[in-house]
Amino acid sequence: MKVSIVVPVLNEEATVQTALARLCRDFPDCELVVVDGGSTDATVELATPHAKVVHSPRGRAVQMNTGAAHCTGEVLWFIHADTHVAPDALAQIRAALADPKVVGGGLTLRFDRCGAGLNYLAYTSNARARRLHHIFGDQAMFIRRDVFDALGGFPDLAIMEDLEMSRRLHRRGRLTVLPAASTASARRLVAHGVWRMIVFMQYLKLLYFAGVDPETIRRRYAAGPRLPRIRHSRPTPGRP
Repeated sequence: MKVSIVVPVLNEEATVQTALARLCRDFPDCELVVVDGGSTDATVELATPHAKVVHSPRGRAVQMNTGAAHCTGEVLWFIHADTHVAPDALAQIRAALADPKVVGGGLTLRFDRCGAGLNYLAYTSNARARRLHHIFGDQAMFIRRDVFDALGGFPDLAIMEDLEMSRRLHRRGRLTVLPAASTASARRLVAHGVWRMIVFMQYLKLLYFAGVDPETIRRRYAAGPRLPRIRHSRPTPGRP
């Protein structure tokens, strides 16, 4: 069962070379396709020695669909450039897909840093994936190629394309969460505050389920969580 790895990138010169070298080392029999969304740094030059590099308009959904169009594998495996996938993941994917009822799935989420908030987020994310079948990109989603094509690829959404894809996949068959770890970068979470980001991400998902335009949600995500404004009441005359 041939597996094709798709890595969407945008200005990832700090991580892409190490990430691709690791993928080549750990999964030498996989096809590796990098999809650049218009990087203005050295991402493309650093990626070219390690993988087939194709170009696409910016946006994770369109980049992953473009990458899939250039793949020849029976399985499509979508991995972020800042995610470290355990070497035993490939064997587990092939074993899981030996069951024809399984259409895809993801790996067990971990973070590259420790802390109560990060541990809580990883635990709840994995529980959500197993019980609600909501798998996100940082869990290294894999999909049977024929099912991917039948669904028309990732939906053309500005954000939440992975959530929507996992919901559509679940209606087609079984999704599985494998024990192999997908270790994601915690840099954005830590930069904005882990607990604030947890609340913020739940808020964004509520907006999506409420039917808010995904482009509006994307802009809100890009702006990051904002502290509420504190209104200072004016002192009453004659009082300190």
